[in-house]
Amino acid sequence: MMQRVLALLFLLIATPLHAAEELVAAMSKDNIGITTQFTGSEVLIYGAVRRDAPEPYGAPLHVIVTLEGPPGAVTVRRKDRRFGIWINTESVGIAAAPSYYAVATTGTLSTILRPEIDQRERISVPLAIRSFDGPVEVEDTRPFTEALLRIRENEGLYALNERGVRLIEQTLFRAEFLLPANLVEGNYKARIFLTRDGRLIDKYQAAISVQKVGLERWVSALSKNSPLGYGLLSLIVAVAAGWAASEAFARLRR
Repeated sequence: MMQRVLALLFLLIATPLHAAEELVAAMSKDNIGITTQFTGSEVLIYGAVRRDAPEPYGAPLHVIVTLEGPPGAVTVRRKDRRFGIWINTESVGIAAAPSYYAVATTGTLSTILRPEIDQRERISVPLAIRSFDGPVEVEDTRPFTEALLRIRENEGLYALNERGVRLIEQTLFRAEFLLPANLVEGNYKARIFLTRDGRLIDKYQAAISVQKVGLERWVSALSKNSPLGYGLLSLIVAVAAGWAASEAFARLRR
């Protein structure tokens, strides 16, 4: 960790200056391994604002940090009660919804970011959902997207932490993200936005690789590359577990 901080300070001092205010950032880790004992992880994103001139007077500086997991297609269904039972009546297919999406800011997002920039960069949580899959057959899609947001927020997969970024002396910043245990494999994208008076000053992007390792990775690869082998392995494990349970009960009865 100390080596990363020293490297960041070196970049802050040694790198040639190109903009009035520019981001220099780093992360506490750039890869996460998922094992059978994985219970979640913590990622620290930190950095500094480099200036080639005195800080402008007026509106204060703000920092927005996002962490986004690999996107995937999702179908959101509505259930209605018909003839005494609950059945699926309508559905909306979402082509690209992040498997994980969290936003941390130094202030209230609606006051530190202009709507047109939010639309262009897709920073706020609702705008992280990219597009719909195929023709939309319902009159209003908002209840479906709101339902998806609510479900994933309850699962800890979507989050907005206003004032979750600590900014010191309008120069140094840090934000912590607690990743849940049910992470999806793939490349996670970290983005940092520097704003002043709602306008975008600079932005930075980096990647974090999340991969299964050890036995977990071998089993996952087997399920994708050899479904028959994976099925036989599952059968053997189930038989072994049943035999072990039977033996344990038999010994308890003695």
